[in-house]
Amino acid sequence: MVSKDLLADALNTLKTHEMSGKPDCDVRPSKMVRETLKILQAKGYIGDFEYIDEGSNGHFRVKLLGKINQCGAIKPRFPVKKTEWAEWEQKFIPGIGFGTLIVTTPKGLMTNEEAKTAATGGRLIAFIY
Repeated sequence: MVSKDLLADALNTLKTHEMSGKPDCDVRPSKMVRETLKILQAKGYIGDFEYIDEGSNGHFRVKLLGKINQCGAIKPRFPVKKTEWAEWEQKFIPGIGFGTLIVTTPKGLMTNEEAKTAATGGRLIAFIY
């Protein structure tokens, strides 16, 4: 069976490999997965990642750092107004300054903190802490 949500699969793979103490993992590629990995890397949750091209079976190889406690895709992709960030942060992350929401906005994929700074809303796609 082939999943239709590559982001949910990627986050689940990161979490399960992290919990079992593996040094790296492979996730199926998409543009959304790549952009999410860039955010996770910038936030220090994962190390380097690279695309490994094996024809139709290409994948991202991700270096794990042991810093992910929990992560996952948010479904449905709730719309969030720029005035509602605090309320949504309380629902998905354990505390202020601890954890990150990843959102898709008219300005591209970004964290909840970047969206607040940019004074924009968006749709929730994932959380991590």
